[in-house]
Amino acid sequence: MLFLAALLLLVAYLTGSAPLGQALLARAGVNVRTLNAHNLGVENVLRHLGPGLAAASAAVDFLKGFVAVLMASSLGEPEVTVLAALAAYLGHLYPPRPLFGAGVPRGRGNLVLLGALAGLAVTGAVPMWVTVLPLMVFAAVTGFWGYASVATLAGLLVFTLLVAALPTPVSMKLAALALLVTATWRFKEQLGRMMDGTEPRVGEDVPMAGKRSDEVVAAFMIHPMNLKDLWSAQRFAWLRPLVERGVVSEKAVRDFSNHVRPMKVGELRGIRTVDGKSVRCYLLSAPLLPDVFRDDPELATQRAIEGARLAQELGAEVFGLGAFWSVVGNKGVDVQEAVPDITITNGGAYTSGSVKAAIPGIVQHFAATGRDLKHATVGIVGANGVVAFGIARMVAPQVRKVIMIGRDMERLERTAATLRRAAKDTEIVSTTSYDTLKEADLIFSATSDPNPVIFPEHVKPGAWIFDEGRPADVHESVALVPGVRIIPGGVVLPPGGMTSNIDLQFGDGAVPACLAETLIIAATGEHERKSLGAQTLTENINFFVEQADKLGFRVVD
Repeated sequence: MLFLAALLLLVAYLTGSAPLGQALLARAGVNVRTLNAHNLGVENVLRHLGPGLAAASAAVDFLKGFVAVLMASSLGEPEVTVLAALAAYLGHLYPPRPLFGAGVPRGRGNLVLLGALAGLAVTGAVPMWVTVLPLMVFAAVTGFWGYASVATLAGLLVFTLLVAALPTPVSMKLAALALLVTATWRFKEQLGRMMDGTEPRVGEDVPMAGKRSDEVVAAFMIHPMNLKDLWSAQRFAWLRPLVERGVVSEKAVRDFSNHVRPMKVGELRGIRTVDGKSVRCYLLSAPLLPDVFRDDPELATQRAIEGARLAQELGAEVFGLGAFWSVVGNKGVDVQEAVPDITITNGGAYTSGSVKAAIPGIVQHFAATGRDLKHATVGIVGANGVVAFGIARMVAPQVRKVIMIGRDMERLERTAATLRRAAKDTEIVSTTSYDTLKEADLIFSATSDPNPVIFPEHVKPGAWIFDEGRPADVHESVALVPGVRIIPGGVVLPPGGMTSNIDLQFGDGAVPACLAETLIIAATGEHERKSLGAQTLTENINFFVEQADKLGFRVVD
């Protein structure tokens, strides 16, 4: 009897795991990765593909749960029948990889659950009212609140309580509880998005890549710069008082954040280009803190790849890597190789382009204050980098002296030699000492350091600082130095009335240039212009500067 019960449960699991709905849609020529399994499965199929395919895919999922329970009922043991419902649900959510591989992500499995509940009622494993009442609760919560995931959990909670109240074996009660626990774990991302305000309600349109000619979908990967940023996500806000009271250590939070997979934490809406194209952008995050990118680059690359896959599953056409994500995986090359069906960009071209666009205005404003630019000293921080050297090359012919600061003195001196040949009348100094910045009237900084590198002792009163670093290269205390002006670099205002549920910390309605590059690629369809690896082509820099102007993007200077 025990062997037969185990065999029937295995069959129920395999029945639930069969990708029948996906196979049906694939035969119809549908790329199921564009159906947003992370949002509203069957409803999206109905909205985007019509009632025929929606009804067919729903029916096969329903039958998986129903048939699995029906077969298990042949043993005549109600507890085995309820366990079969759990097995079928687990099979649908977590199919065996040896048989189906990583495959396409499964939906919530609500139709499998419905089929299983119908099977329990038909076979008499539980009284009819024990299955009908949870369905009524599901319908009521869905209608009142609009969140299908919460409605499912509410229905399963009622089912679990009803089974617990019946004179049934403990194994049957535990199986019902396991259904609730499994669904709760499955919906953890939906619950987190509800807390963050990004979970769509039933009836709310969820874009699908390529479905509308006037709307494109992009995604962008961000991360917290510190624990304070981590608390800003509502799903993690509960950790803050625990850390402040010493109940949970900061180390424990950091370790926890390293194990969290990418998730959707925000959304940018209202971006509309001059030519009338709407751009919706999902903000994704895996909450790695800056030091992790330095200490565990393999983990960071893995999370970036997972983020790219999530972006693809959400229907995005382009996936941008922001902040320290932009340097992982050989600056995005490895991420693109791992996920070839979505365009990946590290944003380097337009970041350089936005600096190129902003510098003339900054120099003009600087001169307008009555300062003689030809007699000014300019400091370039992070001069070993492509962006900072590009700045140095632009300003060197216009000033008296350029101080180039970097970490690799040998490489820095080679760069300085190149600059000396291009600007023969300008004094070029290369150094690793930040103390020399005290001479600078105008400072440009573009490093990838996770911590500030410019402090009050490095800056003279009245200096202007253009800070391109992300996170910021300039410590907040520098603002207290008399007359100092700090200008955030690489900040862009997209066209239209952009709204966001999350503070990107670039100012109202503004985004970083690397994110703007992601939006421009999506809006123009020029996917070959993506930025990958260390090299940034001049023609691509010019392309983004020109297209940004045409589409209505404006660099903040």
